[in-house]
Amino acid sequence: MAILFIADLHLDDSRPEITGLFESFLASDEARSADAVYILGDLVEAWIGDDDDAELPSRIARATRALSEHGVPVYFIVGNRDFLLGQDFAERAGFSLLEDGTVHELYGRPTLLMHGDVLCTDDVAYQTIRKQVRTPEWKAQILAMSLDARRAFAAKARADSKAHTGSSMETIMDVNADAVADTMRKAGVTRLIHGHTHRPAVHRFDLDGQTAERIVLGDWYEHGSVLRVTPEGVELRGLALS
Repeated sequence: MAILFIADLHLDDSRPEITGLFESFLASDEARSADAVYILGDLVEAWIGDDDDAELPSRIARATRALSEHGVPVYFIVGNRDFLLGQDFAERAGFSLLEDGTVHELYGRPTLLMHGDVLCTDDVAYQTIRKQVRTPEWKAQILAMSLDARRAFAAKARADSKAHTGSSMETIMDVNADAVADTMRKAGVTRLIHGHTHRPAVHRFDLDGQTAERIVLGDWYEHGSVLRVTPEGVELRGLALS
Protein backbone atom coordinates (compact mmCIF):
# COMPACT_ATOMS: atom_id res chain seq x y z
CA MET A 1 0.00 0.00 0.00
CA ALA A 2 1.46 3.34 -1.06
CA ILE A 3 0.45 6.72 -2.42
CA LEU A 4 3.04 8.52 -4.53
CA PHE A 5 3.66 12.26 -4.87
CA ILE A 6 5.77 14.17 -7.39
CA ALA A 7 6.10 17.85 -8.30
CA ASP A 8 8.30 20.38 -10.04
CA LEU A 9 9.35 18.21 -12.97
CA HIS A 10 9.62 21.27 -15.23
CA LEU A 11 9.44 19.06 -18.32
CA ASP A 12 10.87 20.80 -21.36
CA ASP A 13 12.17 19.83 -24.79
CA SER A 14 15.65 20.93 -23.72
CA ARG A 15 15.82 18.07 -21.16
CA PRO A 16 14.42 14.99 -22.95
CA GLU A 17 16.03 12.65 -20.42
CA ILE A 18 13.75 13.99 -17.67
CA THR A 19 10.67 13.45 -19.83
CA GLY A 20 11.87 9.90 -20.37
CA LEU A 21 12.34 9.44 -16.62
CA PHE A 22 8.79 10.69 -16.02
CA GLU A 23 7.38 8.23 -18.56
CA SER A 24 9.42 5.38 -17.08
CA PHE A 25 8.30 6.24 -13.56
CA LEU A 26 4.60 6.21 -14.47
CA ALA A 27 5.06 2.90 -16.30
CA SER A 28 6.99 1.34 -13.39
CA ASP A 29 5.65 -1.43 -11.18
CA GLU A 30 5.80 0.99 -8.25
CA ALA A 31 3.46 3.49 -9.89
CA ARG A 32 1.18 0.82 -11.35
CA SER A 33 0.73 -0.79 -7.95
CA ALA A 34 0.13 2.50 -6.12
CA ASP A 35 -3.19 3.41 -4.56
CA ALA A 36 -2.89 6.84 -6.21
CA VAL A 37 -0.38 9.21 -7.82
CA TYR A 38 -0.45 12.95 -7.14
CA ILE A 39 1.32 15.61 -9.23
CA LEU A 40 1.54 18.85 -7.23
CA GLY A 41 2.26 21.38 -9.95
CA ASP A 42 4.97 22.60 -12.30
CA LEU A 43 4.82 19.44 -14.35
CA VAL A 44 6.19 21.46 -17.27
CA GLU A 45 8.50 24.43 -17.63
CA ALA A 46 5.70 26.40 -19.28
CA TRP A 47 2.09 25.56 -20.17
CA ILE A 48 0.65 27.75 -22.91
CA GLY A 49 -2.82 26.21 -23.05
CA ASP A 50 -4.65 22.93 -23.48
CA ASP A 51 -4.65 23.47 -27.26
CA ASP A 52 -0.84 23.32 -27.49
CA ASP A 53 -0.05 21.12 -30.51
CA ALA A 54 3.54 20.34 -29.49
CA GLU A 55 4.68 16.76 -28.86
CA LEU A 56 5.41 17.16 -25.15
CA PRO A 57 1.80 17.60 -23.99
CA SER A 58 0.81 14.56 -26.04
CA ARG A 59 3.54 12.47 -24.40
CA ILE A 60 2.42 13.60 -20.97
CA ALA A 61 -1.21 12.76 -21.73
CA ARG A 62 -0.32 9.29 -23.01
CA ALA A 63 1.74 8.53 -19.90
CA THR A 64 -0.82 9.70 -17.34
CA ARG A 65 -3.78 8.17 -19.19
CA ALA A 66 -2.01 4.82 -19.42
CA LEU A 67 -1.55 4.83 -15.64
CA SER A 68 -5.15 5.88 -15.06
CA GLU A 69 -6.46 3.18 -17.39
CA HIS A 70 -4.37 0.68 -15.45
CA GLY A 71 -6.59 1.52 -12.48
CA VAL A 72 -4.44 4.02 -10.57
CA PRO A 73 -6.14 7.37 -9.86
CA VAL A 74 -3.99 10.33 -10.92
CA TYR A 75 -4.55 13.74 -9.31
CA PHE A 76 -3.12 17.09 -10.39
CA ILE A 77 -2.77 20.50 -8.72
CA VAL A 78 -1.55 23.27 -11.01
CA GLY A 79 1.59 25.20 -10.14
CA ASN A 80 2.95 28.58 -11.15
CA ARG A 81 4.28 27.19 -14.45
CA ASP A 82 1.16 25.30 -15.54
CA PHE A 83 -1.75 27.24 -14.03
CA LEU A 84 -3.29 27.56 -17.53
CA LEU A 85 -3.80 23.80 -17.62
CA GLY A 86 -7.53 23.12 -17.63
CA GLN A 87 -10.26 20.54 -17.73
CA ASP A 88 -9.88 19.81 -21.45
CA PHE A 89 -6.35 18.51 -20.99
CA ALA A 90 -7.23 16.78 -17.72
CA GLU A 91 -9.87 14.71 -19.50
CA ARG A 92 -7.48 13.94 -22.33
CA ALA A 93 -4.78 12.91 -19.84
CA GLY A 94 -7.07 10.88 -17.62
CA PHE A 95 -6.39 12.72 -14.38
CA SER A 96 -8.48 14.69 -11.90
CA LEU A 97 -7.80 18.35 -11.22
CA LEU A 98 -7.76 19.37 -7.57
CA GLU A 99 -7.97 22.83 -6.06
CA ASP A 100 -4.76 24.10 -4.51
CA GLY A 101 -5.24 23.54 -0.80
CA THR A 102 -7.27 20.34 -1.05
CA VAL A 103 -7.38 18.07 1.99
CA HIS A 104 -7.31 14.34 1.25
CA GLU A 105 -7.29 11.58 3.82
CA LEU A 106 -4.21 9.42 3.31
CA TYR A 107 -4.59 6.12 5.15
CA GLY A 108 -6.69 7.76 7.83
CA ARG A 109 -4.67 10.96 8.21
CA PRO A 110 -6.09 14.21 6.76
CA THR A 111 -3.35 15.83 4.67
CA LEU A 112 -3.27 19.27 3.10
CA LEU A 113 -2.02 19.22 -0.51
CA MET A 114 -0.63 22.35 -2.17
CA HIS A 115 1.76 23.45 -4.86
CA GLY A 116 3.33 25.69 -2.23
CA ASP A 117 3.86 29.06 -3.87
CA VAL A 118 1.13 30.83 -1.88
CA LEU A 119 3.10 30.02 1.28
CA CYS A 120 6.05 32.15 0.10
CA THR A 121 4.45 35.32 1.43
CA ASP A 122 7.75 37.14 1.97
CA ASP A 123 8.17 37.37 -1.81
CA VAL A 124 5.74 40.26 -2.19
CA ALA A 125 6.57 40.93 -5.85
CA TYR A 126 5.83 37.33 -6.80
CA GLN A 127 2.55 37.26 -4.86
CA THR A 128 1.41 40.45 -6.60
CA ILE A 129 2.05 38.94 -10.04
CA ARG A 130 0.47 35.63 -9.02
CA LYS A 131 -2.74 37.34 -8.00
CA GLN A 132 -2.91 39.20 -11.32
CA VAL A 133 -2.31 36.22 -13.63
CA ARG A 134 -4.78 33.91 -11.89
CA THR A 135 -7.80 36.07 -12.73
CA PRO A 136 -10.24 34.68 -15.34
CA GLU A 137 -9.86 37.89 -17.36
CA TRP A 138 -6.08 37.62 -17.60
CA LYS A 139 -6.17 33.94 -18.50
CA ALA A 140 -8.81 34.53 -21.16
CA GLN A 141 -6.71 37.31 -22.68
CA ILE A 142 -3.63 35.09 -22.89
CA LEU A 143 -5.50 32.09 -24.27
CA ALA A 144 -7.00 34.27 -27.01
CA MET A 145 -3.51 34.83 -28.41
CA SER A 146 -2.04 32.62 -31.14
CA LEU A 147 0.10 29.66 -30.10
CA ASP A 148 3.23 31.35 -31.45
CA ALA A 149 2.46 34.51 -29.49
CA ARG A 150 1.87 32.48 -26.35
CA ARG A 151 5.17 30.63 -26.81
CA ALA A 152 6.98 33.95 -27.10
CA PHE A 153 5.16 35.26 -24.04
CA ALA A 154 6.06 32.13 -22.05
CA ALA A 155 9.73 32.45 -23.02
CA LYS A 156 9.80 36.04 -21.78
CA ALA A 157 8.00 35.06 -18.57
CA ARG A 158 10.60 32.35 -17.90
CA ALA A 159 13.42 34.83 -18.46
CA ASP A 160 11.79 37.36 -16.13
CA SER A 161 11.27 34.66 -13.49
CA LYS A 162 14.91 33.60 -13.71
CA ALA A 163 16.03 37.21 -13.31
CA HIS A 164 13.75 37.68 -10.31
CA THR A 165 15.02 34.49 -8.70
CA GLY A 166 18.63 35.47 -9.29
CA SER A 167 18.18 38.89 -7.73
CA SER A 168 16.11 37.82 -4.71
CA MET A 169 17.33 36.67 -1.34
CA GLU A 170 17.04 32.92 -0.80
CA THR A 171 15.00 33.43 2.35
CA ILE A 172 12.13 35.32 0.73
CA MET A 173 11.61 32.54 -1.82
CA ASP A 174 11.07 29.92 0.85
CA VAL A 175 7.81 29.43 2.71
CA ASN A 176 6.89 31.69 5.60
CA ALA A 177 6.55 29.75 8.85
CA ASP A 178 3.56 31.79 10.01
CA ALA A 179 1.82 31.29 6.66
CA VAL A 180 2.38 27.54 6.96
CA ALA A 181 1.00 27.40 10.48
CA ASP A 182 -2.02 29.59 9.67
CA THR A 183 -2.83 27.58 6.54
CA MET A 184 -2.59 24.24 8.35
CA ARG A 185 -4.59 25.55 11.27
CA LYS A 186 -7.40 26.75 9.00
CA ALA A 187 -7.44 23.41 7.19
CA GLY A 188 -7.54 21.54 10.49
CA VAL A 189 -4.56 19.31 9.68
CA THR A 190 -1.19 18.41 11.13
CA ARG A 191 0.37 17.29 7.84
CA LEU A 192 1.09 19.32 4.70
CA ILE A 193 2.66 18.13 1.44
CA HIS A 194 3.83 20.68 -1.12
CA GLY A 195 6.42 21.45 -3.77
CA HIS A 196 7.55 24.70 -5.44
CA THR A 197 10.59 25.59 -3.33
CA HIS A 198 12.84 22.76 -4.62
CA ARG A 199 14.03 22.12 -1.06
CA PRO A 200 13.11 18.49 -0.39
CA ALA A 201 12.82 17.72 3.30
CA VAL A 202 10.54 16.45 6.03
CA HIS A 203 10.02 19.17 8.65
CA ARG A 204 8.46 18.34 12.00
CA PHE A 205 7.40 21.10 14.36
CA ASP A 206 4.94 22.02 17.08
CA LEU A 207 1.54 23.32 15.99
CA ASP A 208 -0.71 24.33 18.86
CA GLY A 209 0.70 21.59 21.07
CA GLN A 210 0.60 18.88 18.43
CA THR A 211 3.45 17.44 16.37
CA ALA A 212 2.97 18.66 12.79
CA GLU A 213 4.69 17.60 9.60
CA ARG A 214 5.52 19.59 6.44
CA ILE A 215 6.89 17.51 3.59
CA VAL A 216 8.55 19.33 0.69
CA LEU A 217 8.89 17.52 -2.64
CA GLY A 218 12.07 17.76 -4.68
CA ASP A 219 12.44 19.02 -8.24
CA TRP A 220 13.37 17.02 -11.34
CA TYR A 221 16.08 19.22 -12.87
CA GLU A 222 19.00 16.82 -12.43
CA HIS A 223 17.15 13.67 -11.32
CA GLY A 224 13.71 12.66 -10.14
CA SER A 225 12.16 12.98 -6.70
CA VAL A 226 9.24 11.01 -5.27
CA LEU A 227 7.44 10.88 -1.95
CA ARG A 228 6.04 7.52 -0.90
CA VAL A 229 3.27 7.66 1.72
CA THR A 230 2.25 4.42 3.41
CA PRO A 231 0.14 3.60 6.48
CA GLU A 232 3.44 3.36 8.39
CA GLY A 233 4.90 6.72 7.39
CA VAL A 234 6.64 8.62 4.61
CA GLU A 235 9.76 8.13 2.51
CA LEU A 236 11.20 10.93 0.38
CA ARG A 237 13.80 9.78 -2.12
CA GLY A 238 15.46 10.57 -5.43
CA LEU A 239 15.09 8.80 -8.76
CA ALA A 240 18.22 8.24 -10.77
CA LEU A 241 18.43 8.57 -14.54
CA SER A 242 18.99 5.16 -16.10
